[in-house]
Amino acid sequence: MSMREWISSENSIWVEIAVFVLGGAAYGMIEILFRGYTHWTMVLTGGACILTLYILLGWLSALPLVLGALAGAAIITAYEFAVGCIVNLKLGWHVWDYSSMEGNILGQICPLFSAAWFLLCFLFLGAVRILSLRF
Repeated sequence: MSMREWISSENSIWVEIAVFVLGGAAYGMIEILFRGYTHWTMVLTGGACILTLYILLGWLSALPLVLGALAGAAIITAYEFAVGCIVNLKLGWHVWDYSSMEGNILGQICPLFSAAWFLLCFLFLGAVRILSLRF
């Protein structure tokens, strides 16, 4: 059975679980690399972000690369805002605070990190396009 057949077969729930786990781990590692630490809510948020991008990959890939990356960055930023409003503002856990960053909204999101998500989505979608040409 080819990888494509395995992914599209009844095993898709396992693929989605793997995408969630790997996405959460990658998101957490990015935070550790840049901030020196992470929080379990960020691992769950990262898993949700990557799984959403995976589910929407066909649509994102069909868009021009820049628009797909913008859409991906908007999705990640929306997750970050929603989770931030819950864990930081509502629960007061102080997982992050962007209030000192230019252009922030409620201290939960800011243009700098949205730009970072755009760049990562651009690289990811670009890699997906290159790989899809080879397979």
